[in-house]
Amino acid sequence: MKTDKFAVVDLFSGVGGMSFGFHKHPLFSLVAAADAEMGKPSSGAGALQCNGVYSLNMGFRPTCMDLSSTPPENLRDALGLLEKEKITVLLACPPCTGFSRTNPENHLRDDSRNSLVQRSAEFALALDAEIVVMENARELIQGNFNHHYQRLRNALENRGYDVFGAVYLLSRFGLPQLRERAIVIAVKRRYNLKTLDNLWEGWNVDPLAITVRRAFDSLDPAASGLERYPEFSSDSVRQRMEAIPKDGGSWMDLLERDGAEQLLTDSMKRIVEQNRFGSYPDVYGRMAWDKPAPTIKRECAHVGNGRYAHPEENRLCSVREMAILQGFPNDFEFDGTSLSNAYRHIGDAVPPLISYQLAWLCAWMLTGARPDMKEILLPGTNLQPTDLIGSGQLELLYA
Repeated sequence: MKTDKFAVVDLFSGVGGMSFGFHKHPLFSLVAAADAEMGKPSSGAGALQCNGVYSLNMGFRPTCMDLSSTPPENLRDALGLLEKEKITVLLACPPCTGFSRTNPENHLRDDSRNSLVQRSAEFALALDAEIVVMENARELIQGNFNHHYQRLRNALENRGYDVFGAVYLLSRFGLPQLRERAIVIAVKRRYNLKTLDNLWEGWNVDPLAITVRRAFDSLDPAASGLERYPEFSSDSVRQRMEAIPKDGGSWMDLLERDGAEQLLTDSMKRIVEQNRFGSYPDVYGRMAWDKPAPTIKRECAHVGNGRYAHPEENRLCSVREMAILQGFPNDFEFDGTSLSNAYRHIGDAVPPLISYQLAWLCAWMLTGARPDMKEILLPGTNLQPTDLIGSGQLELLYA
């Protein structure tokens, strides 16, 4: 693919959440991507159907390949890249499943998929990328098996890169969701390394901009996926949801109702008997209008998996509603895949609202030109230029 722009390769590309931000930036061109489309090890390659959705939005289909078995020296050929084709940015977001604290086993044993973090460094060196960008669960940096991050860091630093990694609550950058993620930036030492902290220095986001209300108000009625959500699996699920209070209620509120015995599941009853709640109150929970959404995970396709119900209506939030909360703009298409996979795609993705900011950050490092803050806001999302608040203004706004 001939281009005069900075060439970008996306590995573990998924539905294209990380790619999309660079796709929308005027200085970058996506030249290759790869994903095995594997929902879980038992499902096999191709089951996740993400490459077709990627193609709808980026204009070409990623190579379906298992990067765990691809030798780094063969990566160029496998992706169809010319031997001397210059790759400026490598986006590498290996699966976070083995790091995520959602699975308690991840605190006790090291998942084999975690080795793909260090392998990403080998891919970067094989492509001779100028910049490497990685997003993953916070445990990549803070967890029991953060040696994978240290190995990536050592491998790149030993070959002439500066590397920075940090854990961020992404609502800080305008995402209407309480999503905590690790962001890693590596850049060759001839450039000045910049971070999201540098990009946002002196600026904040109006708290009203990161609420569920604002996100849903930002939806375009013509956006694909607005009416796509599953029906309740049984009458008991429907009755339970109808009984849960609007605007932030949860199944815990059912304990005060007449007929609670019929509304609670057996597992809810056991939790109450054992007084062992933990994060379980979020199950069958409704989102609250004037708060950020909870973390949107890949299991968000059922109200019984978390606080994923609509604040008022008796249903799961739709594909498009979940997408806007995950920073996807209105013009991103979700057609051409199963409903359950659409929810997985959203929960797995890097929020495009954030990847667009990362694209501007990379452009700053490559050109030396700091972007205007209004430029880094992805059109079609919840975040608007009027939501930017300079240093000191936030305190005055809420004094």
